[in-house]
Amino acid sequence: MCKWRLTQGAAAAFAHLPASSSSSSFSCGCCCFVVLLFWMSALALPCHEPGRDTPLPKATNSSSSSSASSPASAGRHVRSYYHLSGDVHWRKLYSYNKFFLRIEPNGKVSGTKSQDCPDSIMAIRSVETGVVAVKSINSNYYLAMNKNGKVYGSKVFNNDCKLKERIEENGYNTYASYFWKNNGRQMFVALNGRGATKKGQKTRRKNTTAHFLPMAVEPRIDLYY
Repeated sequence: MCKWRLTQGAAAAFAHLPASSSSSSFSCGCCCFVVLLFWMSALALPCHEPGRDTPLPKATNSSSSSSASSPASAGRHVRSYYHLSGDVHWRKLYSYNKFFLRIEPNGKVSGTKSQDCPDSIMAIRSVETGVVAVKSINSNYYLAMNKNGKVYGSKVFNNDCKLKERIEENGYNTYASYFWKNNGRQMFVALNGRGATKKGQKTRRKNTTAHFLPMAVEPRIDLYY
């Protein structure tokens, strides 16, 4: 039989219990009291049974859970607006051969030497990891490449507008079509020595005509879309 020794404060707390000079009687009384406390604490705990008032957790995949937390999902299907999510950065894409990439008001993509061309200010938005959408702030066209490797401006966002962004060893970025390839090889956005776009089939990652340096631009409210 275990024996308990009470401190002065604990003895006062148990003053209501019957006093006994026998240590064994006190041990039995303490054991009974511990059992009583156990049952009282068990009765005090709330009891919930699955299937009655507590709903069971539901299994969700990562895409659906992120859609539920996104403000864009309220009242509309978020997958129709996936290109609108992510951080936006205003940049000018300065090519290795000294051209600023621009998308003209007619949708033509070319290079310009002018530093003040409004068509060269791009909003670069993250679509998913390593994939971006590039849009001219002024002309309101997306930078795109079709399955034939042609670089053009698109008014609407589609698979042609998904570009894989990668930082190369020289610190410049390359932008390859995410959706289209040529015989298993990636096709890149590139400008030749005259500032004209090159067909994707004729580009390579290590070719500096496909290398662009993103230069930060201060956002302007009058050009914001």
